[in-house]
Amino acid sequence: MTFFKQSIVVAMLVPALVTPAQQVSTSAAKTPAASATPALRLDIPHSWNPVNTYRATLVPSPNLANSPRLDALIRDGAIQLSLRDAIDLALENNLDIAIARYNLPIAQADILRTRAGASFRGVNTGVVQNTPGGGVGGFGSSASGAGAGGTSGGAGGAGSGASGLVQSTLGTGTNVQSYDPTLSGNLNLEHYTQPLSNTSVYGVQRLQQNTVNGNVNFVQSFATGTTVSAVLQNNRTAQNSPYTFLNPTLNTYYHVQVQQQLLAGFGLGPNLRFLRIAKNNQKISDEAFKLQIITTVTQIANMYWDLVAAYEDEQVKDRALAFAQSTLDNGRKQLALEAIPAMEVMKDEAEVANREQDLTIAKSALQFQELLIKNALTRNLDDPILEAMPVHPTDQSTTPVTAATEATEDIIAQALSARLELSESDIDLQNRSISRDAARNALLPSVALTGFYGGTGLAGERNPASNVVSTAPSNFGGSMANAFNNSAPDYYVGIAVNVPIRNRVAKSDQYRSELETRQAELRLQQLKKQIRIEVRNAQYALQQSQARVVAAQKSRDLASKTFDITKKEQDLGAGSNVQTLGAQKDLSTAESTLVAAMTSYQKARIELDRAIGSTLNANGISIESARTGVVTARAQ
Repeated sequence: MTFFKQSIVVAMLVPALVTPAQQVSTSAAKTPAASATPALRLDIPHSWNPVNTYRATLVPSPNLANSPRLDALIRDGAIQLSLRDAIDLALENNLDIAIARYNLPIAQADILRTRAGASFRGVNTGVVQNTPGGGVGGFGSSASGAGAGGTSGGAGGAGSGASGLVQSTLGTGTNVQSYDPTLSGNLNLEHYTQPLSNTSVYGVQRLQQNTVNGNVNFVQSFATGTTVSAVLQNNRTAQNSPYTFLNPTLNTYYHVQVQQQLLAGFGLGPNLRFLRIAKNNQKISDEAFKLQIITTVTQIANMYWDLVAAYEDEQVKDRALAFAQSTLDNGRKQLALEAIPAMEVMKDEAEVANREQDLTIAKSALQFQELLIKNALTRNLDDPILEAMPVHPTDQSTTPVTAATEATEDIIAQALSARLELSESDIDLQNRSISRDAARNALLPSVALTGFYGGTGLAGERNPASNVVSTAPSNFGGSMANAFNNSAPDYYVGIAVNVPIRNRVAKSDQYRSELETRQAELRLQQLKKQIRIEVRNAQYALQQSQARVVAAQKSRDLASKTFDITKKEQDLGAGSNVQTLGAQKDLSTAESTLVAAMTSYQKARIELDRAIGSTLNANGISIESARTGVVTARAQ
């Protein structure tokens, strides 16, 4: 029973990604609703039931139902969406986040594996960017996350190179034995018959022998480089030879062996390196998940303001068409009274056609942005009603433009302390230092000190055919007692030395480990420089967008006043429809330019938050809610 208590380390990833879906209906549409229970259990519970060690741990299929929050936002046949609602829906439904969420228990499972002495398998710590739209983190459309994208690389790990994958020396070192105790045994019976040509040994011409063997072995290794093993062997032999004075003969043998590595493989450093790296990988996985949240939230915010821009631009184009249509209607009435020439009406008709074209383009752009954001905020988009449902943004691009007051160096210092990429790289450097030390240890010769102590016991019933008087006990209990009473000891002490000549493999790994550590240090420095550039670039972009907004507001105000003047002139009969239509077109263009400028300003603010590492705080996002996929209360 002690063995089972020692060996039960396996844990179970039992909870589902979400519980079975429920159907929640509204007057507008029926969308599947996810349960409000936590989406994915991240811890690995221990079990003291020894049977659970040998049971498969199943992970239920992911629930692809949309969260109830989406259904609650449907009013008057449209999704009424605020930026905060969009972020909450993304935390609950976005598949990029859902995919990245699995990395958390995967990292925990890797720790379980390395506690047993096995090598780590590693965790994908890249950022998943498979949601189209809303480019993230870069200076152009070719930057990571600028489109549909894929998965970016994480800290450390394998990289692509000539002829395929380049394997790192991360985790290199001496072999690590299993820290899970192993108990094995065998029981066998054999009947053996052998014709003999010489009767002087056994005293019979045909030897018949029945043998029963029952053996138990135990092996346990420890992180100090120590291995303990124990053997207990039991044998019962019955034969027809009169020369055996015990028949059946009972034999018991045991020995306990201890082996200790003295050079290569000695100590906690090389033997716990897999576990320490796996724990660090879990920290990197936690930071990478936060980075996934930041990346996705930044993408969602960009997509939301793109939706706002398309929504407002469509309204601008609709107002322009309405005015042009009204002007055309008035012109036709005047033409009927022969107050204006037919050419004027034809010009009005051409202007209406142009504005109908502009409105059609604006509507299709809006529909595409609605589709993109619905795709980003849902687990499935199979419902045709939901797919066709319009999205009305409730936050408008009317945020007052405020100038940045913090000094650039203060913002850069904040970014260098808050950016998760730096934290990932720091932890990766720790892993490389662990591997470097283990590689240095592996350079040493192998010296193993081994010792064991054992004993032999004999028992059995006196053979009536033998004249020998026996004092041996007659049962296995007596045989066992003789084995352990030191009457027939067996002990051994030895040392084994293995000195590899030239040692080129270990030398290469050690040297490469040193090189990769220094290379990682340079990458960290490069990342710091990149962050400084990103912060400055984000500041410049914010300043430029502020200037564009101010200029666009002035142009819009001027165009509005010009239109008002021309409209009054037309109403008084001093102006023409062409002049008024031109002024109104200029006003529509100025309003569209202002919408674009305000959208660029909002995106510049989003990028600055990402660059300085304040996205989570700026949006009041709880990492715990992101981990579970259930948003309850958010920080203000």
